[in-house]
Order: sequence, then structure tokens, then C-alpha cells
Amino acid sequence: MAQTSIAHAHTPLADPQVGFDLGWDHARHGLLPPPEQWLDGNPLYQGWRAGKACFGERTLHASRRVRLWLALRVHAWLRHRAFELAEVTPHYLGQIEVAQCPITRLALAQADVSVDRVCDQAGYAAGNLAMMSVQANQAKGARRWDEALAQVHRAEAADDGRVDGLPAAAWARLATLISFVTPLPHEQAARLPLHVLPPNRLRLLNPVQGLQALVTRELGRPDGMRRLRELAALLPSDSLRLDFHRLLSAMLPRRLEAGRDADAWALRHALEDAWSDGRVNRCWQRLALQLDEALIERLLQRCANGALCGTRVLLHELERATEGWALERGGWAPAPAQAGRRVLPVLAAGAGAERARIAASRARTVDGHLPA
Repeated sequence: MAQTSIAHAHTPLADPQVGFDLGWDHARHGLLPPPEQWLDGNPLYQGWRAGKACFGERTLHASRRVRLWLALRVHAWLRHRAFELAEVTPHYLGQIEVAQCPITRLALAQADVSVDRVCDQAGYAAGNLAMMSVQANQAKGARRWDEALAQVHRAEAADDGRVDGLPAAAWARLATLISFVTPLPHEQAARLPLHVLPPNRLRLLNPVQGLQALVTRELGRPDGMRRLRELAALLPSDSLRLDFHRLLSAMLPRRLEAGRDADAWALRHALEDAWSDGRVNRCWQRLALQLDEALIERLLQRCANGALCGTRVLLHELERATEGWALERGGWAPAPAQAGRRVLPVLAAGAGAERARIAASRARTVDGHLPA
């Protein structure tokens, strides 16, 4: 293995070791790197050449999820965004995969799939990613939840009912989605309608929204009312239990309107749209504003411990929930160590595949999991 210094003509910010690892992983799956990276001084191309010499034809199958995972990593690398490899794997991307965009509610074609960092001030990390359409992702941009909410009013005032290509209802769903990963005061979070149910694996940073989502999801399950009665029994007073049942009585008609034969998406949309009803929101706020975060966290913890049979709730401490998000850097990747002087192994002319070695700094296997 010869040693050569890396030229950084492509971007001075991109970490060359991350690029080398990306090229290596492309080679391991028998994939060519993006054509614009085929430059001798490009670390991604160098990593691909080294991996190609090492693996030859002994490559892994490149599934659609693997291709998406690699494309997402390249996108993050070129934009100097943090990418957390330990949990964001092809398997993880499969867990957040959806057939419909949660914002536009249109079916997602493969070419229209986009993975969004819901909190724009965080990196590509578990709990901060959601799959949506390219249109919704581009309209969202770097907006905060309150900025997305302001778009609702602009769309309602527009002649065609749209702003930046989205109607008011879609902007309301975007504002709710972003609010999930935005720590808010309890009173403020309790007043937000649940215009969209949280996507799978998204981490909700406001406990009251976690309770709100739990109740809404249970209403969509065949035996959900039984479990909701069990949840009501956990409330500490008769007045709170009465307010809880008032909320259910306000939401049930919207649930019944969907019909018994409604498919999963139709039922999901009906439950989300129930939160546009004024009575539902008044009943929810009457209940939620009597609860404090400590009580809600205890309720959710009891659910996580099995108080609601058949319901799975996973709780994280706040620091654990945002681990790997790079919030301290605004979602940016750390600066490359010794940028411009880093030395990476590449194959010398005529070197055989048996002489190729994995760089010592590679801490994870190709699928992103920590090695055994």
C-alpha cells in the first residue's frame, strides 16, 4: 500500500477519511461511485479503488435500501453534514420507509423518495429522520415549526390555496412534524393539534405530544378502546378521568366515519383530521393543561413497563434521545483532523488485491453496525 496525500479540490470541508470509507463501501457492494467523484485526487474515488482491489468480485448484494443509504451518506458528506453510522443503517431506513408521503398524502414513487432531517439543526441520526416526497422536503427546507405554521396562514390567504406548492393542510402537517423534534414549553406543546401522526422511529422530545400520539394511535386499533380505558385508570383523579373520556367521545365519531373496512392509511388520515375539529382540541387542552411533564412521563413510563398490554412505548432520556444529532454543531460534521495533510492508503500501480488493507481508522462494518 503506497501512501499519498489527498487533494481537496472537490470541497475543503468534506472529511477525506469519511469519503474514503464511502468509496470502500461502494466497492464492497459492487457499486460505482457517483460519476462526478471519479477524480484521482478524490478520497471517495480512492476508497473505491482500494475496495475494488480488495474485494474484486466478492461483493455484497446492493439492495434498494443499501443504495439509498449510500446515496444519503454521499449527500451528507458533500454538504459537511453529520451522519451517525451506528444506528442509521440500511435496516433503519427500511423501518422508516413509507408507501405514502405523510405530508402530501400521495403515493411515493421510487424516484420521489426523500429522507429528511426533520430538525434542520441536527444531523442524519436515528430519531431525526422521516421519509417523505421530494416536493414536501424541498418546501420544508430549513424552516422551523413556527415558520411552517406561518405558511398555513399564507396558503389560506392565497388565491389557489397553496404556497410553495403545498396547500394549507400539508403545511399544518409539516409544522406538527417539526414540532415533535423541537423542545417546547409544556403549555405550548399541549395546545398543538396532532395534524400528523409521528413517523416510525421519530423521537418525540415533548412528553405531552407523546401522550397525544399514543391516544390517537390506540383509537385506530381494534382493541384500542380497552387499552385506553386501562390508560384512563392510571390517571390520579376522577376529574382527569372524566376529561379523558370527554376527549375520547369527541374523537370517536371521526374514527367511526372512516368505517370498519378502512385501510391503514385511510384510518390514519381520519384520525389525523380529527385534530382539525375544534371540540377535539378543546377537550384535549382541558385535559393536557391539567397535567405536568412529570406526571405525563410517569404515565408513559408505566405504559413502557407494560401497563397497557400490547402497546410498545420506548422512552429515552433527553440526552440519549438526541445522541448523535450533533446539536452542539448545528448538525454539521466535525472539522476534519489535520485537513489538507491527511494521509490515506491507496493502491500503488501493480499492487495485488491481497495487499489491500482496511484503513485502521475504520471503526464500523459496512452496514453501519459496530463490529463484533
